[in-house]
Amino acid sequence: MARTSTLRASDADRDAVAAKLHQAAVEGRLDADELEERLHLALRARTYGDLRRLVADLPSARPPARPSRSLARTTFAVTVRVAVMLVAAMIALAVIAATAMWWLAWVLVWMVFSGRRYGAARPRSKALPTSMRSFTMPNCRSHSAHFSRTSSRSWP
Repeated sequence: MARTSTLRASDADRDAVAAKLHQAAVEGRLDADELEERLHLALRARTYGDLRRLVADLPSARPPARPSRSLARTTFAVTVRVAVMLVAAMIALAVIAATAMWWLAWVLVWMVFSGRRYGAARPRSKALPTSMRSFTMPNCRSHSAHFSRTSSRSWP
């Protein structure tokens, strides 16, 4: 700190201190007479030490230092958060679907078991079973002829 206080200040340094003094006056930290006096001294200052003395009793304008993160680390953190949210949403949808449509499982189970009982689920062969090979249809007319002869009622 002692080394830089003897270095010569540039016009940009003087302008930066003047801007800081103006900001302090806007915030109400300096009155008009004190602002005028400090601006006059700031524009005539030759070293950093002279400029530092003018703003020593004012708070620094720097925001509190925050640890910086690299871009890759931030991107990774965002990606992980998005992935976790997507997995949670998929689990929630699966639970909602399972609770809302539990009856569908019962319907499917009933269809499978009832189909096996009546033979709908079993594959059928083209050959007739041995017990049905000797069976032949009776030699009769069509059903309509049979029913029209036996029915006493005529349909329109």
